[in-house]
Amino acid sequence: MSQWTLAPERFDTADATALRRAYYGDVAGSYWRRPATEAEIDEGLADDGAELLAPPTGRFVVGRLRGEPAACGGVLLLDGGRAELTRVFVRPAFRGRSGAGLLMECLEHQARSLGADRMVLSTRLDLTAARSLYVRHGYAEIPAYCTGPYREIWYGKDLKDR
Repeated sequence: MSQWTLAPERFDTADATALRRAYYGDVAGSYWRRPATEAEIDEGLADDGAELLAPPTGRFVVGRLRGEPAACGGVLLLDGGRAELTRVFVRPAFRGRSGAGLLMECLEHQARSLGADRMVLSTRLDLTAARSLYVRHGYAEIPAYCTGPYREIWYGKDLKDR
C-alpha cells in the first residue's frame, strides 16, 4: 500500500506555494549552477501563469508522502485536445520512493478529466533525470510546439485508450 496521496489543489495554498518555490529554486539553481536566492525565486514566480492551473484551463496536483508535501505538477489545456505537462517536481529528500511515477499517472488522469487526449511538454536538455522519467512513462520526442529560452527538447504522449 502506497503512503503517497496525490490530489488536485489550488496553486496558491501554503503547501502548493512552498512546492512551487522549491521547484523553481531547484531548476533555476541547476541552470545557474548555484542556489537561487529568495528574490530570484520571487521574480521567477511573478506572473508565471500558475493561476491557469485551475479548472477549466488546468489543474495543479500536490503529492504528499505520509502527509508531508513532497511533490507537485501541473496540467494546462492548450488547443485541440492537448494538455501541457508542467512544473513536475519531487523534493530531493523524497526522490526514489515511487512518487514521480504516481505523480505522472495522476497528472495524466487530470488531463483526461479536462478533455485532453494528448499530453505534451518542453524541457531543458540538462534535466536528464526528468527526461528519463518522461521516456519511462511513454513520452517520445516530438517537434517543437512552442519557443522560449529554456525550451530545448519537446515530448508528447497519446492519452487515448489508457
